[in-house]
Amino acid sequence: MTKSSHPFQALTPNFIIDAVESQGFYCDCRNLVLNSYENRVYQIGIEDGSPLISKFYRPERWSNEQILEEHRFCFELAEHELPVVAPIRNSLGESLFTYNGFSFALYPRQGGHAPEFDNLDNLLILGRMLGRIHSIGSVQPFSHRPTLDSRSFGYDSVALIMESFIPLDYRPSYEAVTGQLLQAIDGIMAGIGPVNFIRTHGDCHAGNILWRDNAPHFVDFDDARMAPAVQDLWMMLSGERPRQLAQLEALIKGYREFCDFNPAELRLIEVLRTLRMLHYSAWLARRWQDPLFPHTFPWFNTVNYWGEHILQLREQLAELEEAPLELN
Repeated sequence: MTKSSHPFQALTPNFIIDAVESQGFYCDCRNLVLNSYENRVYQIGIEDGSPLISKFYRPERWSNEQILEEHRFCFELAEHELPVVAPIRNSLGESLFTYNGFSFALYPRQGGHAPEFDNLDNLLILGRMLGRIHSIGSVQPFSHRPTLDSRSFGYDSVALIMESFIPLDYRPSYEAVTGQLLQAIDGIMAGIGPVNFIRTHGDCHAGNILWRDNAPHFVDFDDARMAPAVQDLWMMLSGERPRQLAQLEALIKGYREFCDFNPAELRLIEVLRTLRMLHYSAWLARRWQDPLFPHTFPWFNTVNYWGEHILQLREQLAELEEAPLELN
């Protein structure tokens, strides 16, 4: 590997097959690259068996303890017969494997399609499932995985962009609007009173839910962390306020069949959306040395991108000042 190459460039088809076969499987040489940026994920054909999903973790992102804690959370949910796609364990009970410097995990393939969030019946079912997941997630905290907060998702993200990415002409505007946003976020979080942080999926968008046989299957707990319960709910809301209210009512109706929900957390929806926006730009910046990122996101770090991003942040500042959604 050359000095300028990225570690993931070592993941050739032969390397991937050898890694999977190191766990006792016999591959039939079919290798399909799946949509993943943070890690590298492949569907591998298996002789006389169903295909497997192999997930190679980005080096130095998570510690082994953090990955294993994610796995244990999935196993705990699966043991309660919840529809999560948990990693495969070998005969020794191990779920995290290593091969020539890479950590990887294997998963059963789960078919399905993205759920229709416009369908209120679907949202009722999703609410029930998330209520069950959170009833288990609230029993004990993570010990090794991080917490979603304004420091890691907000202040640290802004600092990275300010240090190395924002063009000089946009620097004053970016600094001003992000300063206002972070001040508003801290004020809102301090003003709503105590919020219970629990183990959550952490990245519960449509791409991480596979819908099949009128039921959801939750995949990719890679971003699992301690967070308010509403973190796993707000990304299912879209459209104008009346539409979001109808979606929210269906979600929470199902959710409350299995878990209490604190209505004060609704004030955090726009807070969490803002933090996600700030974190997303910083995530792209942190991964810019990965050749996949400039190829996939060519619009990032352009003059037009930063102008539009600052405009979106200003619009989000106005959203933080609006009254939150309320349950009937």
